[in-house]
Amino acid sequence: MKGWQLSAIVKGMNRIALPTVESSRRPGSGIDYELFLDCVHCGLCTSACPTYLELGTEMDSPRGRIYLMRGVVDGRIALDAEVRRHLDLCLDCRACESACPSGVKYGHLIEPFRVDMQRLTKGSTGEKASASRLPWWLRMLLFQVFPHRNRASLALAPARAMQRLGLDRLLQRSGILRMLPSRLREMLEMLPSLPRHRGRLPEIFPPVGPKRARVALFTGCVNDVLFGDVNWATARVLQLNGCEVVVPRNQVCCGALHYHAGLDQPAVAFARKNLSVFLDDLGHLDAVVVNVAGCGSMLKDYKHLFSQAGNASSLQNGSGDEEQKAARFTSKVRDIHEFLIELGPVEPRRPIPLTATYHDACHLCHAQKIRSQPRDLLGRVPGLRLVPLAESEVCCGAAGSYNLTQPEMAERLGRRKAARILETGAGAVLTANAGCLLQIRKHLRHEGANMAVLHPVEVLWWSYEGDPSRNPPWHGNL
Repeated sequence: MKGWQLSAIVKGMNRIALPTVESSRRPGSGIDYELFLDCVHCGLCTSACPTYLELGTEMDSPRGRIYLMRGVVDGRIALDAEVRRHLDLCLDCRACESACPSGVKYGHLIEPFRVDMQRLTKGSTGEKASASRLPWWLRMLLFQVFPHRNRASLALAPARAMQRLGLDRLLQRSGILRMLPSRLREMLEMLPSLPRHRGRLPEIFPPVGPKRARVALFTGCVNDVLFGDVNWATARVLQLNGCEVVVPRNQVCCGALHYHAGLDQPAVAFARKNLSVFLDDLGHLDAVVVNVAGCGSMLKDYKHLFSQAGNASSLQNGSGDEEQKAARFTSKVRDIHEFLIELGPVEPRRPIPLTATYHDACHLCHAQKIRSQPRDLLGRVPGLRLVPLAESEVCCGAAGSYNLTQPEMAERLGRRKAARILETGAGAVLTANAGCLLQIRKHLRHEGANMAVLHPVEVLWWSYEGDPSRNPPWHGNL
């Protein structure tokens, strides 16, 4: 029997089992039921799922979670604390989508389902919604501070000053940090070195040489504050490839932090603002370029965001028009590696005598299906030797804010990733997502490893021109 015939039979059996009672108020009832039926329960996703690899429990696999969500929609399973725990433990890394032969859009199931879970202030056992269970200060940081560049910059000013004065090392040696709440301690441990920020990027970078394209750079929120040099390098690489680069001042967070936590209304508000900025205010653009895997995935999913918003009565506001506008926007969104390969990159010339390995950020390889492009670009850098990484596509445990909301599982996955990286013997690890940079750097530091953790575009920029006023980011690892 062929695969499609088996799938059709399973779908038919599933339809027979559908409940006849009206279930419009159940969590997940607004999700297209066909998306559940796409899953034929073959189990090929389990070997790709990070939580299943660690725990080996069916309900912590994509297949098991789909069964739970569908059971809640059908009214066969109560959305109690245990069900919530299994669903909350999902990283939304989308590795299951890469492994699935049936093309199940798992992200289009778990994300709107989490929105519905969050809308319910309490479950059937009195359990609070996921975001509500976080400490108040962590909720404030995640949803009120980090998504706003100026607030995040202000919040990190004391840490930047402490690093500059060496007080951070003094506090670590004194043991005072051990008195802080565990999650706050983990946040401080994840902070990278914060060099003097270059300040806001110019609004226009004129092209170097003949103009080949006009693009807008999406700078992000936390990424711009923690990894300002990556945004600078991205703008310069685009400029050196003949692009006029526009950096709009009034762009905002992509909305991923809120949406992945089930808070769709703030995510929709951010999306509306970005659609206005990039479509209405900037005129013709050949592309909207983004250098963070999680942001790029979210921006490319705006059409789905508005289609789900249209299913919620509280968000109905010309949703059909917004879906069309979002579709126009997403057609222009390009990851920096994807865009450069499509454009045809100028060949980098400066040798970088470095042995490095590459970690596939989940929302780049699984959500955006971008795997070869970063490796292609890095392969053009003279002197750079790229060595393979075992389990390169297994999540490192960052997953947006996951390492703050699910610290135990994030710790297990972070240690696993660090062990695989150390096995390569490389002097640097490259990855294209802010969360991965933070998580991997933290766990390599715990292992006492002196490895540079970099965005690929930083290496590319140094091979094009570098910065004579600063040491390269892998200084000491050559």
